[in-house]
Amino acid sequence: MNDQSGSTELSDYEDMSALVSGEDLALNRLMDRHGERLFHYLIRLLQNETEADELAQETFVRVYLNRQRFDAKKKFTTWLYSIATNLARDHWRRRSRHPQVSLDAPSTDSEQTLANVLPSEQHSPSEEFEREDNARLVREALADLPEDLRTPLVLAAYEDMPQAEIALALGCTAKAVENRIYRARQRLRAFLARAFSVTR
Repeated sequence: MNDQSGSTELSDYEDMSALVSGEDLALNRLMDRHGERLFHYLIRLLQNETEADELAQETFVRVYLNRQRFDAKKKFTTWLYSIATNLARDHWRRRSRHPQVSLDAPSTDSEQTLANVLPSEQHSPSEEFEREDNARLVREALADLPEDLRTPLVLAAYEDMPQAEIALALGCTAKAVENRIYRARQRLRAFLARAFSVTR
């Protein structure tokens, strides 16, 4: 654990202790620390900014309502992402079986790393158009993955969450997480290979 992550965990522990003790403003500090990253995690899962924003807010509502249930021996972020993932699963069950891909979802540097197709240097207009098109294909590839494969992949590739922690968040074994991430990457590569062969 590096100093920054250790400091964050300590701050999370202190703020959750304060929240449990009745200091409601501690929730604001937790939201300031984790809200943006959680929002982007949910965008990648749901492919819709409005729905991601609503579920991010609902996640922190659940944190507040269930504050007495927080296990101080465990990492706050594991609990937070577990709540968010369960809300996303419930949302998927209510949503139609054919997910819609939001073309307005922001492309990020982490998406470039995942696909290895989006260079980071300055681009000409034609290169910029191609980069945006590649980012769109990556988002569509993620949307094409079934929920049980997409969620662990996003947690590992975008949130840098260790597989053991993902297993805790998803309520499965670390081996199951490893297998799902492997299958997700295989499907992602196959989707992108097909897409790039069609578009090139």
